[in-house]
Amino acid sequence: MVELRSLIVVLGDQLDLDASGFDGFDAAVDAVWMAEAAEESTHVWSSKPRTAMFLAAMRHFALALQGAGRPLHYTRMDAVASAGSLTTQLRADTARLKPAGLVMTAPGDWRVLQAISALADAHKLPLDIREDRHFFSSVRDFAAHAQGRKALRMEYFYREQRKRHQVLMQDDEPVGGQWNFDADNREAFDAAGPGAVPARAQFAPDAVTREVIALVNQRFADHPGRLDSFAWQVTRAQALQSLQAFITERLPLFGRYQDAMWPGDAWLYHSHLSAALNLKLLNPREVVAAAEAAYHDGHAPLASVEGFIRQILGWREYVRGVYWTQMPAYLERNALGARENLPAWFWTGNTDMACLRDALAQTLEHGYANHIQRLMVTGLCALMLGVAPKQVHAWHLAVYVDAVEWVELPNTLGMSQYADGGVMGSKPYIATGKYIQRMSPHCKGCRYDPAQRSGDSACPFTTLYWDFLIRHEATLAKNPRMALQVKNVARLSDAQKRAVNDRAAAIRRGEVGTAHE
Repeated sequence: MVELRSLIVVLGDQLDLDASGFDGFDAAVDAVWMAEAAEESTHVWSSKPRTAMFLAAMRHFALALQGAGRPLHYTRMDAVASAGSLTTQLRADTARLKPAGLVMTAPGDWRVLQAISALADAHKLPLDIREDRHFFSSVRDFAAHAQGRKALRMEYFYREQRKRHQVLMQDDEPVGGQWNFDADNREAFDAAGPGAVPARAQFAPDAVTREVIALVNQRFADHPGRLDSFAWQVTRAQALQSLQAFITERLPLFGRYQDAMWPGDAWLYHSHLSAALNLKLLNPREVVAAAEAAYHDGHAPLASVEGFIRQILGWREYVRGVYWTQMPAYLERNALGARENLPAWFWTGNTDMACLRDALAQTLEHGYANHIQRLMVTGLCALMLGVAPKQVHAWHLAVYVDAVEWVELPNTLGMSQYADGGVMGSKPYIATGKYIQRMSPHCKGCRYDPAQRSGDSACPFTTLYWDFLIRHEATLAKNPRMALQVKNVARLSDAQKRAVNDRAAAIRRGEVGTAHE
């Protein structure tokens, strides 16, 4: 029997045949290791769509590995030999296979990195952790950018990225003469609505995916979410089809409507590519290149293309840098001292707030919501309620098919909940129900009035906005970007403040906002 030189550990979000872990792979002496671990769906209460997405993509990637002639040791969750835990399974398999060492592309989760590193140390196995080439910049690049800065701001990092990688650049200047086209983007739909939006790319589950769906429905029957309409891309070929469909059909209007919402329409002009990117079915370089080509070919306007590229080359890279330079202490941040429990209806959608009910319903149905629904609907509600940041983080990590901790945690704990005290963003993103009214028609079909801050008809978002300002007045007054909002608190009488506080307390007790059937 040939001695096994290297066991290449591949995680569920590393589904790339060209990953660094495969550099120098020799099928005569190396093998690949993958395992489905129930623990990865239970350490947070993962929704059925998220679990199905990972398992279906993993099983299809296993077939791709076999097709590429790479020896594979793969343990399915429903196998008799399944240990249920990633590290327990790896420990058992290394004892059986006796590799001379382990090789892997750097994980995207601090917890997993620590667990595998500890296992290798305990068994005196050499562990070769290689750079993840799936990104434009390395963690070291970001650390160098952050060195000596009093505050981290995505805009400056993004401009460096544009220059370094020559994306939408003409010599040393940005194409179009400006870096940011936000002023041309972020419109709401008019009263007629979004019109005939091109359908998103959908993929009917094949036999492999159907088997996964049956397993998830049986094994995780009590977990939130549904799989009736599961149609996500779970292979490299499907991911490429999804990219082409977005570039051709929706990119031209992406920028204009990237912040708009519409009841009952989950997809609109967004790309729906984040899950494929985060599972490594797509490379961000090919995504950015396709968008840039669409501009140069005259297919999509610069404002839309820049807005989309900003999300990939700017924001996505930025949050990864924040995660790996701030962990593990980042997970414990709670700058605003938030202690409330997450309302139970986040897991069921059982609320009478129209905007939240819509966002939660599509989240549980599809494992998806656009960035504004996450930041300015579900996230905004949790922030102003004062929910403990780790609970908000656990919910976001559990319910979305694109949720991997390196990208989800900074977006949730930092950007959405301001729990990091300003590392990610310069101020808390708070707003009354008027913001939602401006960006969608949800308020027309809701029993609450976004113009009212107290009283029986007051929109909970508006009540909680004023309650948030009152509770955090001293802290927020020190933030220059919050000065005008904080000054408005001084206009309220003591009686008005009490009315706001009383209404907010009723919301937190579940007496307001919960749908009572």
